[in-house]
Amino acid sequence: MPRISGVATAFPPQSYTQSEITELLGPLITSDPAKRALLNRLHANSRVDRRHLVMPYDWYRESDLNFTLTNNLFIGAAVELAEKAVTAALAKAALAPEDVDYVIFTSVTGISAPSVDALLALRLGFRSDVKRVPMFGLGCVAGAAGIARLNDYLLGQPDAVALLVSVELCSLTVQRGDDSMANLVASGLFGDGAAAVVMVGDERAKTLPGQGPDVLDSRSRLYPGTESVLGFNPGESGFRIVLTAGVADVIDEHFDADVVGFLEEHGCAVDDIDVWLAHPGGPRVLQSFASALSLPEDALDISWESMAQKGNMSSASILDVLAMTLERGHFDSGSLGLLFALGPGVCAEIVLLQWPETS
Repeated sequence: MPRISGVATAFPPQSYTQSEITELLGPLITSDPAKRALLNRLHANSRVDRRHLVMPYDWYRESDLNFTLTNNLFIGAAVELAEKAVTAALAKAALAPEDVDYVIFTSVTGISAPSVDALLALRLGFRSDVKRVPMFGLGCVAGAAGIARLNDYLLGQPDAVALLVSVELCSLTVQRGDDSMANLVASGLFGDGAAAVVMVGDERAKTLPGQGPDVLDSRSRLYPGTESVLGFNPGESGFRIVLTAGVADVIDEHFDADVVGFLEEHGCAVDDIDVWLAHPGGPRVLQSFASALSLPEDALDISWESMAQKGNMSSASILDVLAMTLERGHFDSGSLGLLFALGPGVCAEIVLLQWPETS
């Protein structure tokens, strides 16, 4: 089975408290006192304590920002953060850039051609025959989906090294003058960050010291009739968020059956899972995950902590939860983990993990 051998994150140096960000964004989003009061309440109830922003605080007050400017900033900053995350993840896996055979890059907060993975490959010295798959549009689910797609590749390439890179600079997508409920909520949740995951095929895993979990299997779900629940609408000012309460409704209606059915195929049940890794999409999302699966009160503590410290970083958040889990945990051989996220579609990705025997 393919193995996760190294996970690392990277963040912009600027980190601000939620109250500071509320004070910054409120006047930029609305001049309506009632909407401003609502924004303040939403931010205060978000369970987010602070977030990283890719640009300094006062930069966001500039009035002449446009998509060309913000997207160009995205490209430069994305390569810088990706380099830090990838370098750290490869070091944890005891591998070098020239060992990488396959790269998936994902983001939903900026676009470029050449894609960020190509710029990164040239910068870090990947081999010229490295296979690259830039992935756009999966949003918050892309971290989990990226792990699943690396697994698909490595099942057929047991000697290979594969890399997932996520960079999300959500602060560059904030819409000025948009006092829609979606933007009010999103402005209190989303933060900036990057993450990288190194995975290796089962033959390559035998030669490496890393003892991360094996990926046993994954399950994808696309829910018909939910395409207007979550996403982005691109426009002249950039990516205008689509965000509704329907995300939690999808979890309430479908997630229990999907997880239970998936686990039954592997001869196990919810009670057999030792480690839970949920995408911190927001308080209502985490509460719905826990309720749907009847999880113990502390099962999603790391997801809550990641959200409190960094906000929802879209595809990078579930990878931050994975990195925090691996850094802190001491897992017995055979321990099972379940990693999952939702994204635009609405779609879900569920990944079953198992810790191998230690040598």
